[in-house]
Amino acid sequence: MKEKFADPVFRERLYNLFKYTIYLLLMWNTYLFFKQDWAASSQTFQNGVSFSEIIEAFTASADTLNWVILLLLFELETWVISDEALKNKFLKWGLMGVRGLCYSVIVYALYGYYTKLNMFYGGMTLTLEDTCALVDGVLARVDSLDEYSILNENNCLSLQGQDLYKLKNQPLIADMKALAAARELAWIDVVNAATWVWVVVILEVDVWFQLKGLLKGTLLYVSKIIKIILYSSLLICAVYWGSLGVFLDFWDAFLWLLAFAFIEMNLFQWQEETKDQVVES
Repeated sequence: MKEKFADPVFRERLYNLFKYTIYLLLMWNTYLFFKQDWAASSQTFQNGVSFSEIIEAFTASADTLNWVILLLLFELETWVISDEALKNKFLKWGLMGVRGLCYSVIVYALYGYYTKLNMFYGGMTLTLEDTCALVDGVLARVDSLDEYSILNENNCLSLQGQDLYKLKNQPLIADMKALAAARELAWIDVVNAATWVWVVVILEVDVWFQLKGLLKGTLLYVSKIIKIILYSSLLICAVYWGSLGVFLDFWDAFLWLLAFAFIEMNLFQWQEETKDQVVES
């Protein structure tokens, strides 16, 4: 076994196996987020989801799907496709077109996260002696950010005597503890999504300058500092989700950090190969 690990070809195959396993797990997460969005949208969009509301209703799954596509594009650009091929105008514009579409959805998804955050503000406080009087088969209780349960004769008793909050334009109520927790999670979603947008902006700049042979010196140093700050923020979001026991969000955030660590390693190796080519010439 030691001899195998000493073999660079074997190590590269093992590395690629681990990397692409992470990518496949992220694809699976897209399905898990779709199931979660589907369950939540059945309550928040009781009259059905129109075409213009798809991103708002399926924010997490649409966001994850487009991030997976972007991840694969970065993998192609930084690892699979040669520098010469990337200079082909048809391929270059094709990749830019797909990226542009993905970025449009991702920015819209960020708006979707903001919309969900806004949903937990601007409502009104209810003070009732008999909470069970609200049971109508439509009104639901907020259990967590994306988890709701129809108010019935059993769970209404758990809200008895508490100050309740009626969400604006939604058949949803929450006790103050659940409301505070949902707001915190919604804020983390917004911060996390916005930070990832900045990560890909920096990576796009890195790839562009790398193709021009300019990613070095002060520019490279500034890029590294910015990315350390951004990735640290994302790690804090992941740790926060983990501390609250929100496993899917924590697991997804952990996988994405691993995935983009691979992209960073691809970029580093790309830079090293470029240096070697310059020395040889």
